[in-house]
Amino acid sequence: MKTYRNEILCGDCIDLLNGANEPFADLVFADPPFNIGYQYDQYEDMLKKDKYLHWSRDWMAACVHVLKPHGSFYIAIGDEYAAHIRLIGDELGLHLRNWVIWHYTFGQQTKTKFARSHAHIFYFIKDEEQFTFNDWKIRLPSDRQLLYNDKRANATGKMPDDVWNTYSRVCGTFKERQGWHPCQMPELLLARIIAVSSQPGELVLDPFSGSGTTAAAAVQLGRDYCGIDISENYVKNSQKRLSELQKDRRSKGELGAEEGLEFRRLFAEMGVSAGRLLEDDKLLRLFKGQFEHRMKNGRHYELPLICEQLKEFLSWGKK
Repeated sequence: MKTYRNEILCGDCIDLLNGANEPFADLVFADPPFNIGYQYDQYEDMLKKDKYLHWSRDWMAACVHVLKPHGSFYIAIGDEYAAHIRLIGDELGLHLRNWVIWHYTFGQQTKTKFARSHAHIFYFIKDEEQFTFNDWKIRLPSDRQLLYNDKRANATGKMPDDVWNTYSRVCGTFKERQGWHPCQMPELLLARIIAVSSQPGELVLDPFSGSGTTAAAAVQLGRDYCGIDISENYVKNSQKRLSELQKDRRSKGELGAEEGLEFRRLFAEMGVSAGRLLEDDKLLRLFKGQFEHRMKNGRHYELPLICEQLKEFLSWGKK
């Protein structure tokens, strides 16, 4: 059997996944072509509706084929086919836990209708009785904690809702943008999904690997990965991206790769400016406590270290 662990494979995901002898993925994240005319280098993103839906069922079935019984399956999709993807999930025996709306800034501007500023993310599981959901990895300080000093607040924070509005689209001027791919998901959004729905050492599969962001987030969070793409160019560039990331995994500013990514994610999701956190001792300690709760590694993070990390965000606000 082909080795799928920690590889970016070039080929058709349907053929490759259907060729697997047994389930190997603990988590699948898929951001397939939306069939709206994106200019990919090896794929025609404007199929007839029936052909696109038939293809969608085939690749989803291939992913279910390799998903372990306890696994989770996330799919990002646009308005045009969201309802169809939801129903295909039902047909394949998947159970929907959340229909997430990813509301982003820098939406696509339009002249004759409201500007699009969201996408859909379906969160499916294979078995309703066994699945991974690490709630402590995504809890956030609540308004009772941030604003009202309400003693009734849950000390571990609140669960985020199903409208995700803290992750901007990755635009051309963003530091994380890979210039060789036209459509890229935010690394922090992938980090939330990977952190909550998998365990360290488990394997995360992306059947439309594209820019390699899923694999990049998985590596930083201590997960294994498998990416698949039909574009040899995307595969080579993703492999280069991951190779450079592996070289840079050594500790920076006393935080390791996972700590650094999770620190950035908490900062983005909490939505409080670095300046305000640094000026308000109560908020600073709340941030520190939430970070330690998310990491659950037994490490006590000193306030000077937290402050030093936050200072890096002063020039770019909450981004």
